[in-house]
This record gives sequence, C-alpha cells and structure tokens, in this order.
Amino acid sequence: MLTYKGGNKVGMGTYWDLASGRKIDVVSEAVLAGNGTATYVRMSPVVMLLSGPVIGLLYAILMPFIGIATVVTLTVFKVLGGRYDLAAKSISFGWQPGSAYLAGKKNKKEEEKK
Repeated sequence: MLTYKGGNKVGMGTYWDLASGRKIDVVSEAVLAGNGTATYVRMSPVVMLLSGPVIGLLYAILMPFIGIATVVTLTVFKVLGGRYDLAAKSISFGWQPGSAYLAGKKNKKEEEKK
C-alpha cells in the first residue's frame, strides 16, 4: 500500500502530500495529519530523486508536441470560430428571451384604419 489518508497510523518512512507538497519524515510510528482529507504517498527519497530526471526528460521530449498542439488548436478555433459566428447569425430567427412582447403584434387592418 503506497497511499495513506490523514489520520492513519503509519510506520517509519517518508510521506509526501502531493496536493500541498508537504513532506513528513516519520522516525518510528506516528499518525498522519489531515483527519482523512489529505492523501499521502509513501516513497523513499531515492525513488523521489530518481524520478526527477525522468519527469524532466518527459517534459523536454513532450514540450514541442504540446506547443504544436496549442498552435493548431488556437488556429482551428480562430478560423472555425468566425465561421461558426457567421452561421449562427444567419440561422438565427431573432428570438430574444429577455423581451416579453405582452402587447402583441400590431395587425395590418388596425394600421390601415388609422
């Protein structure tokens, strides 16, 4: 079991709260803070130190793809967004939900009499 909730009794080791970045070193035995709300991960410092370069390598490899995907997404939304607005305006039938029109429409016969 690698994950522990706040309030659990745990043995010796290093526990990391990934949400807040807190590190707790337990020398013998202790109860984790948080009353069940915080989630802690038990990980040795060696594993944590070795995972840093691996995460950095993944970041360096994937960053160009993330940049390309961002540029493509922004371009598509910019091009198709204008077309969507144009289509929405041409299809719209003029309904305005904030307007009540309680007086009704004027009849043509009434206008001719006046």
